[in-house]
Amino acid sequence: MTSVDSRPAQRVRPPRAGVPNGQWKVDGRAPLNGNEELKQADDGLNVRERIENVYAAGGFDSIDPGDLHGPFRWWGLYTQRKPGIDGGRTATLEPEELEDRYFMMRVRIDGGALTTEQLRVIGEISREFGRDSADLTDRQNIQLHWVEIESVPEIWRRLEAVGLQTTEACGDVPRVILGSPVAGIAADEIIDPTPVIREISRRYIGDPAFSNLPRKYKTAITGHPSQDVVHEINDISLVGVVHPELGAGYDLWVGGALSTTPRLGERLGAFVTEAQAPEVWEGVTSIFRDYGYRRLRNKARMKFLLADWGPEKFREVLEREYLGFTLADGPAAPKPSTPGDHIGVHPQKDGAYFIGVAPTVGRLSGTRLVAIADALETHGSFRLRTTPHQKLVVLDVAEDDVEPLIADLDALGLSARPSPFRRSTVACTGLEYCKLAIVDTKDTATEAIAALETRLKGIDLPHPISLHINGCPNSCARIQTADIGLKGQLITDENGVQSPGFQVHLGGGLASDIRGEAGLGRTVRGLKVTASDLIDYVERITRRWIAERTYDQTFAEWALSADEEALR
Repeated sequence: MTSVDSRPAQRVRPPRAGVPNGQWKVDGRAPLNGNEELKQADDGLNVRERIENVYAAGGFDSIDPGDLHGPFRWWGLYTQRKPGIDGGRTATLEPEELEDRYFMMRVRIDGGALTTEQLRVIGEISREFGRDSADLTDRQNIQLHWVEIESVPEIWRRLEAVGLQTTEACGDVPRVILGSPVAGIAADEIIDPTPVIREISRRYIGDPAFSNLPRKYKTAITGHPSQDVVHEINDISLVGVVHPELGAGYDLWVGGALSTTPRLGERLGAFVTEAQAPEVWEGVTSIFRDYGYRRLRNKARMKFLLADWGPEKFREVLEREYLGFTLADGPAAPKPSTPGDHIGVHPQKDGAYFIGVAPTVGRLSGTRLVAIADALETHGSFRLRTTPHQKLVVLDVAEDDVEPLIADLDALGLSARPSPFRRSTVACTGLEYCKLAIVDTKDTATEAIAALETRLKGIDLPHPISLHINGCPNSCARIQTADIGLKGQLITDENGVQSPGFQVHLGGGLASDIRGEAGLGRTVRGLKVTASDLIDYVERITRRWIAERTYDQTFAEWALSADEEALR
Protein backbone atom coordinates (compact mmCIF):
# COMPACT_ATOMS: atom_id res chain seq x y z
CA MET A 1 0.00 0.00 0.00
CA THR A 2 1.29 3.46 -0.85
CA SER A 3 1.80 5.55 2.27
CA VAL A 4 0.10 8.93 2.34
CA ASP A 5 3.01 10.49 4.17
CA SER A 6 5.60 9.44 1.61
CA ARG A 7 3.89 11.01 -1.35
CA PRO A 8 6.25 13.66 -2.78
CA ALA A 9 5.22 17.19 -3.61
CA GLN A 10 5.09 18.10 -7.29
CA ARG A 11 8.41 19.38 -8.56
CA VAL A 12 8.44 22.96 -9.74
CA ARG A 13 10.77 23.58 -12.65
CA PRO A 14 13.09 26.55 -11.96
CA PRO A 15 13.61 29.23 -14.61
CA ARG A 16 16.23 28.60 -17.28
CA ALA A 17 19.82 29.47 -16.43
CA GLY A 18 21.25 32.46 -18.23
CA VAL A 19 17.92 34.12 -18.94
CA PRO A 20 17.31 37.40 -17.04
CA ASN A 21 14.48 36.78 -14.61
CA GLY A 22 14.03 40.23 -13.19
CA GLN A 23 15.78 39.49 -9.91
CA TRP A 24 16.62 42.88 -8.50
CA LYS A 25 19.89 41.77 -6.87
CA VAL A 26 20.99 39.84 -9.95
CA ASP A 27 19.56 41.56 -13.01
CA GLY A 28 19.01 45.09 -11.71
CA ARG A 29 15.68 46.87 -11.32
CA ALA A 30 14.88 47.60 -14.95
CA PRO A 31 11.32 46.22 -15.41
CA LEU A 32 10.98 43.35 -17.87
CA ASN A 33 7.22 43.54 -18.44
CA GLY A 34 4.35 45.98 -18.39
CA ASN A 35 3.13 45.00 -14.96
CA GLU A 36 6.53 45.65 -13.41
CA GLU A 37 6.73 48.99 -15.24
CA LEU A 38 3.44 50.09 -13.68
CA LYS A 39 4.46 48.99 -10.19
CA GLN A 40 7.78 50.78 -10.47
CA ALA A 41 6.22 53.96 -11.84
CA ASP A 42 3.85 54.39 -8.91
CA ASP A 43 3.53 52.55 -5.60
CA GLY A 44 0.19 50.75 -5.49
CA LEU A 45 -0.46 52.19 -2.04
CA ASN A 46 -0.65 55.67 -3.56
CA VAL A 47 -3.97 54.93 -5.26
CA ARG A 48 -5.83 55.49 -2.01
CA GLU A 49 -5.50 59.25 -2.36
CA ARG A 50 -7.00 59.08 -5.86
CA ILE A 51 -9.86 56.87 -4.68
CA GLU A 52 -10.73 59.26 -1.86
CA ASN A 53 -10.32 62.53 -3.74
CA VAL A 54 -11.06 61.71 -7.38
CA TYR A 55 -12.80 58.42 -8.07
CA ALA A 56 -15.27 58.43 -5.17
CA ALA A 57 -16.49 61.83 -6.32
CA GLY A 58 -16.38 61.10 -10.06
CA GLY A 59 -17.87 57.60 -9.95
CA PHE A 60 -16.88 54.41 -11.75
CA ASP A 61 -16.41 56.05 -15.16
CA SER A 62 -13.77 58.39 -13.74
CA ILE A 63 -11.43 55.54 -12.72
CA ASP A 64 -8.21 55.23 -14.70
CA PRO A 65 -8.07 51.68 -16.14
CA GLY A 66 -4.47 51.35 -14.99
CA ASP A 67 -5.56 51.94 -11.41
CA LEU A 68 -8.69 49.80 -11.71
CA HIS A 69 -6.85 46.67 -12.83
CA GLY A 70 -3.74 47.09 -10.69
CA PRO A 71 -3.29 49.34 -7.66
CA PHE A 72 -6.91 49.02 -6.49
CA ARG A 73 -5.93 45.53 -5.31
CA TRP A 74 -3.41 47.04 -2.88
CA TRP A 75 -6.45 48.31 -0.97
CA GLY A 76 -8.48 45.11 -1.12
CA LEU A 77 -10.63 46.00 -4.14
CA TYR A 78 -11.41 43.89 -7.23
CA THR A 79 -14.16 44.47 -9.74
CA GLN A 80 -16.61 41.59 -9.49
CA ARG A 81 -18.02 39.53 -12.32
CA LYS A 82 -20.91 40.96 -14.30
CA PRO A 83 -24.06 38.86 -13.71
CA GLY A 84 -25.32 36.63 -16.49
CA ILE A 85 -22.00 35.71 -18.12
CA ASP A 86 -21.71 31.92 -18.21
CA GLY A 87 -18.47 30.11 -17.46
CA GLY A 88 -17.92 29.16 -21.09
CA ARG A 89 -17.15 32.78 -21.88
CA THR A 90 -14.61 33.36 -19.10
CA ALA A 91 -11.60 32.63 -21.30
CA THR A 92 -12.96 34.37 -24.41
CA LEU A 93 -13.84 37.81 -23.04
CA GLU A 94 -11.53 40.65 -22.12
CA PRO A 95 -11.38 41.67 -18.44
CA GLU A 96 -13.39 44.84 -19.08
CA GLU A 97 -16.11 42.74 -20.69
CA LEU A 98 -16.33 40.43 -17.69
CA GLU A 99 -16.25 43.03 -14.95
CA ASP A 100 -19.14 44.82 -13.34
CA ARG A 101 -19.22 48.37 -11.99
CA TYR A 102 -19.22 46.95 -8.44
CA PHE A 103 -16.37 45.78 -6.27
CA MET A 104 -15.49 42.91 -4.04
CA MET A 105 -13.89 44.39 -0.91
CA ARG A 106 -11.68 42.19 1.25
CA VAL A 107 -11.47 43.13 4.91
CA ARG A 108 -8.06 42.19 6.25
CA ILE A 109 -8.19 40.32 9.58
CA ASP A 110 -4.66 39.39 10.66
CA GLY A 111 -4.74 36.30 12.85
CA GLY A 112 -8.50 36.15 12.31
CA ALA A 113 -8.92 38.17 15.52
CA LEU A 114 -12.18 40.12 15.86
CA THR A 115 -14.21 41.76 18.57
CA THR A 116 -17.98 41.70 18.47
CA GLU A 117 -17.87 45.46 17.89
CA GLN A 118 -15.74 44.93 14.79
CA LEU A 119 -17.97 42.12 13.54
CA ARG A 120 -21.03 44.32 13.98
CA VAL A 121 -19.41 47.15 12.04
CA ILE A 122 -18.58 44.80 9.13
CA GLY A 123 -22.17 43.55 9.20
CA GLU A 124 -23.59 47.06 9.17
CA ILE A 125 -21.31 48.03 6.28
CA SER A 126 -22.50 44.96 4.40
CA ARG A 127 -26.14 45.85 4.93
CA GLU A 128 -25.70 49.50 3.98
CA PHE A 129 -23.17 49.26 1.16
CA GLY A 130 -22.89 45.59 0.07
CA ARG A 131 -26.44 44.29 -0.47
CA ASP A 132 -26.10 42.26 2.74
CA SER A 133 -23.27 40.09 1.32
CA ALA A 134 -20.53 38.59 3.50
CA ASP A 135 -18.31 35.54 2.98
CA LEU A 136 -15.71 34.04 5.29
CA THR A 137 -12.66 33.12 3.24
CA ASP A 138 -10.17 30.32 3.80
CA ARG A 139 -7.59 32.99 4.58
CA GLN A 140 -9.44 34.40 7.59
CA ASN A 141 -10.71 37.48 5.75
CA ILE A 142 -14.29 38.62 5.28
CA GLN A 143 -15.28 39.58 1.73
CA LEU A 144 -18.09 41.94 0.82
CA HIS A 145 -19.63 42.38 -2.62
CA TRP A 146 -21.65 44.97 -4.53
CA VAL A 147 -19.52 47.81 -3.17
CA GLU A 148 -19.65 51.04 -5.19
CA ILE A 149 -16.60 53.26 -5.53
CA GLU A 150 -18.54 56.20 -4.12
CA SER A 151 -18.92 54.32 -0.81
CA VAL A 152 -15.32 53.23 -0.35
CA PRO A 153 -14.00 56.23 1.67
CA GLU A 154 -16.86 55.96 4.15
CA ILE A 155 -16.35 52.20 4.46
CA TRP A 156 -12.67 52.77 5.19
CA ARG A 157 -13.55 55.39 7.79
CA ARG A 158 -15.89 53.01 9.61
CA LEU A 159 -13.48 50.06 9.46
CA GLU A 160 -10.50 52.06 10.65
CA ALA A 161 -12.51 53.59 13.50
CA VAL A 162 -12.67 50.11 15.05
CA GLY A 163 -9.13 49.02 14.16
CA LEU A 164 -9.81 47.19 10.89
CA GLN A 165 -8.34 47.81 7.44
CA THR A 166 -8.22 46.65 3.84
CA THR A 167 -4.56 47.67 3.41
CA GLU A 168 -2.69 45.16 1.23
CA ALA A 169 -5.56 42.67 1.39
CA CYS A 170 -4.79 41.93 -2.29
CA GLY A 171 -1.96 42.72 -4.72
CA ASP A 172 1.76 41.97 -4.95
CA VAL A 173 2.21 42.58 -1.25
CA PRO A 174 2.22 40.76 2.10
CA ARG A 175 -1.37 39.52 2.31
CA VAL A 176 -3.26 38.80 5.53
CA ILE A 177 -1.28 36.95 8.20
CA LEU A 178 -2.91 33.62 8.99
CA GLY A 179 -2.84 32.99 12.72
CA SER A 180 -4.03 30.26 15.04
CA PRO A 181 -7.71 30.84 15.81
CA VAL A 182 -7.03 29.81 19.40
CA ALA A 183 -3.96 31.97 19.94
CA GLY A 184 -3.51 32.95 23.54
CA ILE A 185 -6.45 30.97 24.87
CA ALA A 186 -6.00 27.23 24.15
CA ALA A 187 -5.04 25.16 27.17
CA ASP A 188 -2.57 23.10 25.12
CA GLU A 189 -0.89 25.96 23.25
CA ILE A 190 2.88 25.80 22.81
CA ILE A 191 3.41 29.54 22.29
CA ASP A 192 1.05 32.46 21.73
CA PRO A 193 1.74 33.92 18.26
CA THR A 194 -0.31 37.07 18.90
CA PRO A 195 2.66 39.34 19.77
CA VAL A 196 4.53 38.27 16.62
CA ILE A 197 1.49 38.72 14.36
CA ARG A 198 0.82 42.18 15.80
CA GLU A 199 4.42 43.27 15.50
CA ILE A 200 4.78 42.13 11.89
CA SER A 201 1.54 43.90 11.00
CA ARG A 202 2.57 47.08 12.84
CA ARG A 203 6.02 47.28 11.31
CA TYR A 204 5.54 46.09 7.77
CA ILE A 205 1.95 46.20 6.49
CA GLY A 206 1.61 49.34 4.42
CA ASP A 207 5.38 49.89 4.41
CA PRO A 208 6.58 50.93 0.92
CA ALA A 209 9.67 48.76 1.47
CA PHE A 210 7.42 45.73 0.87
CA SER A 211 4.65 47.11 -1.33
CA ASN A 212 6.29 46.03 -4.58
CA LEU A 213 6.92 42.29 -4.36
CA PRO A 214 7.14 40.00 -7.40
CA ARG A 215 3.70 38.52 -6.62
CA LYS A 216 1.38 37.88 -3.69
CA TYR A 217 3.08 36.84 -0.47
CA LYS A 218 1.35 34.74 2.17
CA THR A 219 2.21 34.30 5.84
CA ALA A 220 1.02 31.78 8.45
CA ILE A 221 1.92 31.65 12.14
CA THR A 222 0.71 29.24 14.80
CA GLY A 223 1.73 28.15 18.24
CA HIS A 224 -0.88 25.43 18.56
CA PRO A 225 0.06 21.74 18.27
CA SER A 226 -2.80 21.09 15.79
CA GLN A 227 -0.83 23.15 13.21
CA ASP A 228 -4.04 24.99 12.37
CA VAL A 229 -2.90 27.52 9.73
CA VAL A 230 -2.22 25.36 6.62
CA HIS A 231 1.45 26.28 6.98
CA GLU A 232 2.69 23.98 4.20
CA ILE A 233 1.10 26.13 1.48
CA ASN A 234 2.29 29.59 2.53
CA ASP A 235 5.31 31.57 1.38
CA ILE A 236 6.56 31.84 4.96
CA SER A 237 5.30 29.98 8.00
CA LEU A 238 6.25 29.84 11.64
CA VAL A 239 5.08 26.70 13.43
CA GLY A 240 5.25 26.39 17.20
CA VAL A 241 7.79 23.92 18.57
CA VAL A 242 9.76 23.38 21.77
CA HIS A 243 13.54 23.51 21.42
CA PRO A 244 15.29 21.20 23.90
CA GLU A 245 17.53 24.03 25.10
CA LEU A 246 15.89 27.30 24.01
CA GLY A 247 12.32 26.53 24.96
CA ALA A 248 9.20 27.43 22.99
CA GLY A 249 9.61 29.11 19.62
CA TYR A 250 9.00 28.47 15.94
CA ASP A 251 10.05 26.11 13.15
CA LEU A 252 10.65 28.11 9.93
CA TRP A 253 9.04 27.03 6.64
CA VAL A 254 9.22 28.74 3.24
CA GLY A 255 8.08 28.32 -0.34
CA GLY A 256 4.63 26.75 -0.24
CA ALA A 257 1.82 27.61 -2.67
CA LEU A 258 -0.78 25.83 -4.80
CA SER A 259 -2.48 27.39 -7.86
CA THR A 260 -1.85 25.60 -11.17
CA THR A 261 1.68 24.48 -10.20
CA PRO A 262 1.43 23.30 -6.61
CA ARG A 263 4.43 22.99 -4.35
CA LEU A 264 4.55 22.27 -0.64
CA GLY A 265 6.72 24.43 1.55
CA GLU A 266 9.92 23.16 3.11
CA ARG A 267 11.53 23.43 6.51
CA LEU A 268 14.78 25.34 6.69
CA GLY A 269 15.72 23.41 9.82
CA ALA A 270 16.00 26.70 11.69
CA PHE A 271 14.59 27.56 15.12
CA VAL A 272 13.22 31.07 15.54
CA THR A 273 12.64 32.65 18.94
CA GLU A 274 9.71 34.99 19.55
CA ALA A 275 12.10 37.95 19.70
CA GLN A 276 13.70 36.97 16.37
CA ALA A 277 10.45 36.29 14.52
CA PRO A 278 9.66 39.78 13.13
CA GLU A 279 13.23 40.22 11.88
CA VAL A 280 13.23 36.75 10.32
CA TRP A 281 9.94 37.58 8.59
CA GLU A 282 11.52 40.77 7.26
CA GLY A 283 14.56 38.84 6.04
CA VAL A 284 12.58 36.14 4.22
CA THR A 285 10.28 38.74 2.68
CA SER A 286 13.27 40.79 1.58
CA ILE A 287 14.76 37.75 -0.14
CA PHE A 288 11.54 37.37 -2.10
CA ARG A 289 11.55 41.06 -2.99
CA ASP A 290 15.20 41.10 -4.05
CA TYR A 291 15.64 37.65 -5.60
CA GLY A 292 12.13 36.69 -6.68
CA TYR A 293 11.55 36.15 -10.40
CA ARG A 294 9.74 39.14 -11.88
CA ARG A 295 10.07 38.55 -15.63
CA LEU A 296 7.11 36.14 -15.92
CA ARG A 297 4.18 36.46 -13.51
CA ASN A 298 3.47 32.74 -13.68
CA LYS A 299 6.98 32.13 -12.29
CA ALA A 300 7.01 34.97 -9.76
CA ARG A 301 6.00 33.16 -6.55
CA MET A 302 8.44 32.24 -3.81
CA LYS A 303 8.03 28.51 -4.57
CA PHE A 304 9.95 28.89 -7.84
CA LEU A 305 12.87 30.55 -6.09
CA LEU A 306 12.98 27.82 -3.46
CA ALA A 307 12.84 25.14 -6.17
CA ASP A 308 15.90 26.73 -7.77
CA TRP A 309 17.89 27.38 -4.61
CA GLY A 310 16.89 24.60 -2.23
CA PRO A 311 16.43 25.12 1.53
CA GLU A 312 20.15 25.05 2.37
CA LYS A 313 21.03 27.96 0.09
CA PHE A 314 17.92 29.85 1.14
CA ARG A 315 18.89 29.63 4.80
CA GLU A 316 22.48 30.59 4.01
CA VAL A 317 21.39 33.74 2.13
CA LEU A 318 18.91 34.62 4.86
CA GLU A 319 21.51 34.42 7.60
CA ARG A 320 24.46 35.94 5.71
CA GLU A 321 22.83 38.75 3.70
CA TYR A 322 19.79 39.70 5.75
CA LEU A 323 20.02 38.67 9.40
CA GLY A 324 23.72 38.93 10.11
CA PHE A 325 23.52 36.04 12.57
CA THR A 326 23.05 32.29 12.50
CA LEU A 327 19.76 30.79 13.56
CA ALA A 328 19.85 27.80 15.85
CA ASP A 329 19.03 24.43 14.36
CA GLY A 330 15.66 23.25 15.56
CA PRO A 331 13.31 20.29 15.70
CA ALA A 332 10.33 19.65 13.46
CA ALA A 333 6.89 19.93 14.98
CA PRO A 334 5.41 16.55 15.95
CA LYS A 335 2.34 15.14 14.21
CA PRO A 336 -0.82 16.92 15.35
CA SER A 337 -2.94 15.00 17.83
CA THR A 338 -6.16 17.03 17.50
CA PRO A 339 -8.09 18.47 14.52
CA GLY A 340 -7.05 21.95 13.45
CA ASP A 341 -10.51 23.27 12.60
CA HIS A 342 -11.42 23.63 16.31
CA ILE A 343 -15.05 22.68 15.73
CA GLY A 344 -16.95 21.94 18.94
CA VAL A 345 -16.48 22.92 22.58
CA HIS A 346 -12.98 23.13 24.09
CA PRO A 347 -11.50 24.36 27.38
CA GLN A 348 -9.48 27.57 27.52
CA LYS A 349 -6.45 27.97 29.74
CA ASP A 350 -8.42 30.37 31.98
CA GLY A 351 -11.28 27.98 32.73
CA ALA A 352 -13.72 29.38 30.16
CA TYR A 353 -14.53 27.65 26.85
CA PHE A 354 -14.15 28.33 23.14
CA ILE A 355 -16.65 27.03 20.61
CA GLY A 356 -15.87 26.34 16.95
CA VAL A 357 -18.89 26.65 14.66
CA ALA A 358 -19.45 25.94 10.98
CA PRO A 359 -21.56 27.99 8.61
CA THR A 360 -22.07 26.50 5.15
CA VAL A 361 -18.90 27.04 3.05
CA GLY A 362 -18.35 30.44 4.68
CA ARG A 363 -21.49 32.01 3.26
CA LEU A 364 -23.02 34.47 5.70
CA SER A 365 -24.61 37.93 5.38
CA GLY A 366 -24.32 41.30 7.01
CA THR A 367 -27.54 40.65 8.87
CA ARG A 368 -26.19 37.41 10.28
CA LEU A 369 -22.87 39.01 11.26
CA VAL A 370 -24.77 41.53 13.36
CA ALA A 371 -26.95 38.79 14.83
CA ILE A 372 -23.86 36.72 15.68
CA ALA A 373 -22.35 39.70 17.51
CA ASP A 374 -25.59 40.19 19.43
CA ALA A 375 -25.77 36.50 20.38
CA LEU A 376 -22.19 36.44 21.63
CA GLU A 377 -22.63 39.55 23.75
CA THR A 378 -25.87 38.19 25.22
CA HIS A 379 -23.84 35.26 26.53
CA GLY A 380 -20.87 37.29 27.73
CA SER A 381 -18.47 36.76 24.85
CA PHE A 382 -16.89 39.74 23.11
CA ARG A 383 -14.16 38.04 21.06
CA LEU A 384 -14.12 35.62 18.15
CA ARG A 385 -11.79 34.39 15.42
CA THR A 386 -12.15 33.50 11.78
CA THR A 387 -10.33 30.34 10.63
CA PRO A 388 -8.50 29.11 7.51
CA HIS A 389 -11.39 26.67 7.01
CA GLN A 390 -14.24 29.18 6.52
CA LYS A 391 -15.36 28.72 10.13
CA LEU A 392 -15.71 30.84 13.29
CA VAL A 393 -14.34 30.27 16.79
CA VAL A 394 -16.11 32.02 19.67
CA LEU A 395 -13.95 32.79 22.72
CA ASP A 396 -14.46 33.31 26.45
CA VAL A 397 -17.71 31.43 26.99
CA ALA A 398 -18.65 30.57 30.57
CA GLU A 399 -19.63 26.96 31.17
CA ASP A 400 -23.26 27.82 31.89
CA ASP A 401 -23.52 29.75 28.62
CA VAL A 402 -22.09 27.04 26.35
CA GLU A 403 -25.27 25.19 25.45
CA PRO A 404 -27.54 28.28 25.26
CA LEU A 405 -25.04 29.98 22.94
CA ILE A 406 -24.73 26.85 20.79
CA ALA A 407 -28.51 26.86 20.39
CA ASP A 408 -28.60 30.55 19.45
CA LEU A 409 -25.81 30.14 16.90
CA ASP A 410 -27.45 27.04 15.46
CA ALA A 411 -30.58 29.12 14.86
CA LEU A 412 -28.37 31.47 12.83
CA GLY A 413 -27.01 28.63 10.68
CA LEU A 414 -23.73 28.04 12.53
CA SER A 415 -23.35 24.56 13.98
CA ALA A 416 -20.99 23.47 16.74
CA ARG A 417 -21.89 19.87 15.91
CA PRO A 418 -22.03 19.83 12.10
CA SER A 419 -22.33 16.83 9.83
CA PRO A 420 -19.00 15.52 8.50
CA PHE A 421 -19.49 17.11 5.08
CA ARG A 422 -20.70 20.44 6.40
CA ARG A 423 -17.68 20.48 8.69
CA SER A 424 -15.12 19.75 6.00
CA THR A 425 -16.42 21.30 2.77
CA VAL A 426 -14.74 24.45 1.44
CA ALA A 427 -15.73 26.43 -1.64
CA CYS A 428 -14.22 29.46 -3.34
CA THR A 429 -16.24 32.46 -4.55
CA GLY A 430 -16.96 30.87 -7.92
CA LEU A 431 -18.98 32.03 -10.89
CA GLU A 432 -21.29 34.26 -8.87
CA TYR A 433 -18.68 36.99 -8.39
CA CYS A 434 -15.25 35.89 -9.67
CA LYS A 435 -14.04 36.93 -13.13
CA LEU A 436 -11.76 33.87 -13.37
CA ALA A 437 -14.41 31.28 -12.52
CA ILE A 438 -15.81 28.75 -14.95
CA VAL A 439 -18.41 27.06 -12.72
CA ASP A 440 -20.60 27.81 -9.72
CA THR A 441 -19.19 26.74 -6.36
CA LYS A 442 -21.09 28.08 -3.34
CA ASP A 443 -24.54 26.89 -4.39
CA THR A 444 -23.11 23.64 -5.76
CA ALA A 445 -21.40 22.95 -2.45
CA THR A 446 -24.46 23.88 -0.40
CA GLU A 447 -26.68 21.52 -2.41
CA ALA A 448 -24.09 18.74 -2.16
CA ILE A 449 -23.83 19.04 1.61
CA ALA A 450 -27.61 18.89 2.06
CA ALA A 451 -27.95 15.87 -0.22
CA LEU A 452 -25.02 13.96 1.30
CA GLU A 453 -26.33 14.56 4.81
CA THR A 454 -29.52 12.80 3.74
CA ARG A 455 -28.02 10.06 1.62
CA LEU A 456 -25.29 9.09 4.09
CA LYS A 457 -27.38 9.51 7.23
CA GLY A 458 -26.74 6.69 9.63
CA ILE A 459 -23.29 5.91 8.25
CA ASP A 460 -20.61 6.56 10.85
CA LEU A 461 -17.68 7.97 8.91
CA PRO A 462 -14.32 7.23 10.60
CA HIS A 463 -13.36 10.85 9.96
CA PRO A 464 -14.78 13.78 7.98
CA ILE A 465 -13.91 13.75 4.28
CA SER A 466 -12.64 17.12 3.12
CA LEU A 467 -14.45 18.22 -0.04
CA HIS A 468 -12.98 21.33 -1.67
CA ILE A 469 -14.72 22.90 -4.64
CA ASN A 470 -12.96 25.43 -6.87
CA GLY A 471 -14.42 27.39 -9.76
CA CYS A 472 -11.25 27.53 -11.88
CA PRO A 473 -7.72 26.02 -11.94
CA ASN A 474 -6.22 28.53 -9.49
CA SER A 475 -7.01 26.53 -6.34
CA CYS A 476 -8.17 29.25 -3.97
CA ALA A 477 -10.11 26.42 -2.29
CA ARG A 478 -6.97 24.26 -2.01
CA ILE A 479 -8.13 21.40 -4.22
CA GLN A 480 -4.79 19.57 -4.29
CA THR A 481 -4.73 19.22 -0.49
CA ALA A 482 -8.24 17.83 0.03
CA ASP A 483 -9.50 14.28 0.28
CA ILE A 484 -11.70 15.15 -2.70
CA GLY A 485 -10.67 18.25 -4.61
CA LEU A 486 -12.75 19.49 -7.53
CA LYS A 487 -11.26 21.84 -10.14
CA GLY A 488 -13.90 23.67 -12.13
CA GLN A 489 -13.95 23.27 -15.90
CA LEU A 490 -16.32 22.70 -18.78
CA ILE A 491 -16.91 19.07 -19.76
CA THR A 492 -17.80 18.12 -23.32
CA ASP A 493 -19.94 15.02 -23.78
CA GLU A 494 -19.97 12.58 -26.70
CA ASN A 495 -22.39 14.85 -28.57
CA GLY A 496 -20.16 17.88 -28.25
CA VAL A 497 -22.37 19.54 -25.64
CA GLN A 498 -20.57 21.40 -22.87
CA SER A 499 -21.70 21.52 -19.26
CA PRO A 500 -20.17 22.71 -15.96
CA GLY A 501 -18.06 20.12 -14.23
CA PHE A 502 -14.86 19.31 -12.41
CA GLN A 503 -11.56 17.50 -12.70
CA VAL A 504 -11.21 15.27 -9.64
CA HIS A 505 -8.20 15.25 -7.31
CA LEU A 506 -8.09 12.56 -4.62
CA GLY A 507 -6.07 11.84 -1.49
CA GLY A 508 -4.46 15.19 -0.82
CA GLY A 509 -4.08 16.71 2.62
CA LEU A 510 -2.01 18.75 5.04
CA ALA A 511 -0.55 17.62 8.35
CA SER A 512 -3.35 16.77 10.74
CA ASP A 513 -4.41 14.39 13.47
CA ILE A 514 -5.01 11.71 10.80
CA ARG A 515 -2.03 12.50 8.59
CA GLY A 516 1.63 12.82 9.50
CA GLU A 517 2.81 14.89 6.55
CA ALA A 518 1.29 16.98 3.79
CA GLY A 519 0.87 15.50 0.33
CA LEU A 520 -0.76 16.47 -2.95
CA GLY A 521 -3.70 14.50 -4.27
CA ARG A 522 -3.64 12.29 -7.33
CA THR A 523 -5.59 12.65 -10.53
CA VAL A 524 -6.90 9.77 -12.60
CA ARG A 525 -6.73 10.01 -16.36
CA GLY A 526 -10.09 11.05 -17.71
CA LEU A 527 -11.73 11.30 -14.29
CA LYS A 528 -14.09 14.23 -14.51
CA VAL A 529 -17.56 14.70 -13.13
CA THR A 530 -20.32 17.04 -14.25
CA ALA A 531 -21.87 19.35 -11.69
CA SER A 532 -25.15 17.47 -12.04
CA ASP A 533 -23.41 14.16 -11.22
CA LEU A 534 -21.29 15.51 -8.39
CA ILE A 535 -23.48 14.33 -5.51
CA ASP A 536 -23.79 10.83 -6.95
CA TYR A 537 -20.01 10.63 -7.39
CA VAL A 538 -19.15 11.74 -3.85
CA GLU A 539 -21.72 9.35 -2.38
CA ARG A 540 -20.41 6.48 -4.52
CA ILE A 541 -16.76 6.97 -3.67
CA THR A 542 -17.50 7.47 0.02
CA ARG A 543 -19.43 4.21 0.20
CA ARG A 544 -16.67 2.44 -1.73
CA TRP A 545 -14.05 3.65 0.74
CA ILE A 546 -16.15 2.42 3.66
CA ALA A 547 -16.58 -0.97 1.99
CA GLU A 548 -12.97 -1.49 0.85
CA ARG A 549 -10.80 0.20 3.48
CA THR A 550 -8.64 -1.72 5.86
CA TYR A 551 -9.35 -1.32 9.56
CA ASP A 552 -7.61 2.02 10.10
CA GLN A 553 -7.18 3.27 6.52
CA THR A 554 -8.06 6.94 6.05
CA PHE A 555 -9.81 8.13 2.91
CA ALA A 556 -6.57 9.63 1.61
CA GLU A 557 -4.59 6.44 2.21
CA TRP A 558 -7.24 4.42 0.42
CA ALA A 559 -7.54 6.87 -2.49
CA LEU A 560 -3.79 7.00 -3.06
CA SER A 561 -3.48 3.21 -3.10
CA ALA A 562 -6.71 2.21 -4.86
CA ASP A 563 -6.91 1.04 -8.46
CA GLU A 564 -8.06 3.72 -10.88
CA GLU A 565 -11.31 1.93 -11.63
CA ALA A 566 -12.25 2.03 -7.95
CA LEU A 567 -12.02 5.82 -8.05
CA ARG A 568 -14.40 6.37 -10.95
